Amino acid sequence: MDILLIMTYTALCIVVFKVFHIPLTKWTVPTAVLGGIGLVGSLILLMNYNHPYTQFGGNVFVTTPIIPNVRGQVVDVPVKPNQLLKEGDVLFQLDTTLFDARLLDAKAALQSAKQSSLELNATYETAKANTIKAVADRDRTKKEYARYEAGAKKGAFTAASVDNRRQLYLAAEATLKAVQSQEEKARFAAQSEIDGQNTIVAQAQAQLDRAQFDLDSATVRAPSDGYVTQVTLRPGMLAVPMPLRPVMTFIPKETELFVGAFRQNSLLRLEPGFNAEFIFKAIPGRVFQGEIVEVLPAIGESQVQAQGTLYGSQLLDKQGRALVTLKINEDMSQYSLPDGTNAEIAVYSDSIEHLAIMRKVLLRMKSWQNYLYLDH
Repeated sequence: MDILLIMTYTALCIVVFKVFHIPLTKWTVPTAVLGGIGLVGSLILLMNYNHPYTQFGGNVFVTTPIIPNVRGQVVDVPVKPNQLLKEGDVLFQLDTTLFDARLLDAKAALQSAKQSSLELNATYETAKANTIKAVADRDRTKKEYARYEAGAKKGAFTAASVDNRRQLYLAAEATLKAVQSQEEKARFAAQSEIDGQNTIVAQAQAQLDRAQFDLDSATVRAPSDGYVTQVTLRPGMLAVPMPLRPVMTFIPKETELFVGAFRQNSLLRLEPGFNAEFIFKAIPGRVFQGEIVEVLPAIGESQVQAQGTLYGSQLLDKQGRALVTLKINEDMSQYSLPDGTNAEIAVYSDSIEHLAIMRKVLLRMKSWQNYLYLDH
């Protein structure tokens, strides 16, 4: 852009010299050159600082790596590349034979667990009945022992008979304690619950839920509205749930986000809400209106992470640019630009606003230049 401004000034000087018949002398030519250096240099410095420009800009988009939750062989890939999908549309299908078998086994285990729970309840009821019977036996033998003991004092029963009844009573007491212990054990087993459900049943239900989840995961679906591109997955391939080996890349349908990388010199003239203009190599001769959304609060080149080695001075040698997110306020749908399209961006601050016209003119000249210079 600076070259365009210098060339414009040179063209104006030539026109002035020709129209007004100014002679080319040792005074007129240096005056024009020095005046141009001072004038153009001052304008360029003021314009560049107050109305920043960058050729490092473009559309940035997020991609979602598609990784299956389960391992399996691909049997069908119904998704078509570059076609808009709705959330939940099928991307690809894994073989479900193994998952169906696991689900059936889990269902059988759940039914068995429910039956076991009923048996535990029945065992508990039986233990309570045995306790009642043992209490009755204990009470009966205790009364007999008391009767024999009272009769022995009157000479009605022998000491051996009294001792025999006493042993029966002690045996009934011991039996009662054993039966009560069994009842307590049966009660713990029958009343062992989590979230109001028997633990055995809850465990089996968890296994069933996991088997159902694995079966559902065999059908991989679109996580949101969007599309996939460059589909290379084919039936017969093995899909593995490895984070570093996605089998497909999904591009969510989101609001277009543009990012520009500006020199750090311009940071004081980059604020949310400032107007901006965009030009695209793919659309020569057109300028699009927009504005700054946010100036990112960090520059990636200077980031550090915990590690075992010390950082040196070379860390500070990296001269990163400030990243600025912007949006276009015009409808771009008619141009069908692919995601990731490059753009050149100019921002107009609220300082020395009358110089913004220079930036606008130069930006439009640059846009027309894209007809000739498509590559840089």
